[in-house]
Amino acid sequence: MVLSSCKEMDGIGNTMQKKAAELERMAEVLVTGEQLRLRLHEGKVIKDRRHHLRTYPNCFVGKELIDWLIEHKEASDRDTAIKIMQKLLDQSIIHHVCDEHREFKDMKLFYRFRKDDGTFPLDHEAKVFMRGQRIYEKLMNTESNLLQTREEEGGTFERTLVASEFVDWLLLEGEMATRDEAEKLGRRLLEHGIIQHVTNKHHFVDGGLLYQFRMNFRRRRRLMELLSERCRTIPESHDSPFCLRKQNPEGGNTSFLSVSPTKEIKMVVGVRRSSMSSSSGGSGYFSSSPTLSSSPPVLCNPKSVLKRQVSPEELQTPGGPYIKKTFTIVGDAVGWGFVVRGSKPCHIQAVDPSGPAAAAGMKVCQFVVSVNGLNVLSLDYRTVSNLILTGPRTVVMEVMEEGDF
Repeated sequence: MVLSSCKEMDGIGNTMQKKAAELERMAEVLVTGEQLRLRLHEGKVIKDRRHHLRTYPNCFVGKELIDWLIEHKEASDRDTAIKIMQKLLDQSIIHHVCDEHREFKDMKLFYRFRKDDGTFPLDHEAKVFMRGQRIYEKLMNTESNLLQTREEEGGTFERTLVASEFVDWLLLEGEMATRDEAEKLGRRLLEHGIIQHVTNKHHFVDGGLLYQFRMNFRRRRRLMELLSERCRTIPESHDSPFCLRKQNPEGGNTSFLSVSPTKEIKMVVGVRRSSMSSSSGGSGYFSSSPTLSSSPPVLCNPKSVLKRQVSPEELQTPGGPYIKKTFTIVGDAVGWGFVVRGSKPCHIQAVDPSGPAAAAGMKVCQFVVSVNGLNVLSLDYRTVSNLILTGPRTVVMEVMEEGDF
């Protein structure tokens, strides 16, 4: 998300923290898995093994590992140990050497860490996380005074970074080539829950604000933590545009409270067509007000999330910085989980972190190129929204975004 002012961050703070908590949970699994991998290598549990005249490098035996977990008090019993390893298998940290078993079994089967055979899926989130971990380790190993106890807004915070000094350090270490790129990296680290503003009031800005790492990558994790479903999210509030809730879940048509960009509060009743069944949807900013008599929702993010408007010609310039992506989004009983704004072209203004659009990979600030095969670069958001609302439940969208760093 590209939102920098205090007021804007207050408006989306809950949702941003919710998304960051989800990514932090994913990061915890990655760190815990990596710590286990290193321990198993050190203990010679991971080694080359032969079976039917074939050598399987860097693998471990399922049954032997269960024994090891119990012996090292990482699990109280075999069932718990299996659940721990299943969690790592589900998260693609480990896999059966021939990918023949999707369940971790307490048997003489060979398993391997994907990092040991180069099959770990390096999606965008994993790349940002791994880069954040490397930067953290680099900072911890350096003799600079970047991490210090400092004061901001009347509070004292330990191990803080001054944003501008952090940007200077990234340039000095060759992590990024320009200040603008370094600032973008800082923003992505924040969006992925790796760093945070000390009071959670600001996005990352190249200036004098203070930031901290949210995670201590060096903390020794117990494997039992993987089974702890701690709720790190915070309650949704009236000022979040991502709180999608039915107002009459028992009724036929589904109504939503919506706040339009002009701050006019109105009821929106939308009906989607579907080959399976009839369901509803809407566009705009949705509130979680429990009843129609509740206090009206507050428009928290009326400004565009874009730093600058981009023309259709700029988007389509050969060799330009923008890349095209295609998403297939299947709407659920609430909607598709995103908001479009702007004109010629319109852009993605907001994405519900738990909605279908987010699951498909949609992100804020992407420009909408086509909807169900129809080019919409010259249309405004009202027309694009109407195309989606009156179209099928499954929406195929082409978008363009700036390439990854």
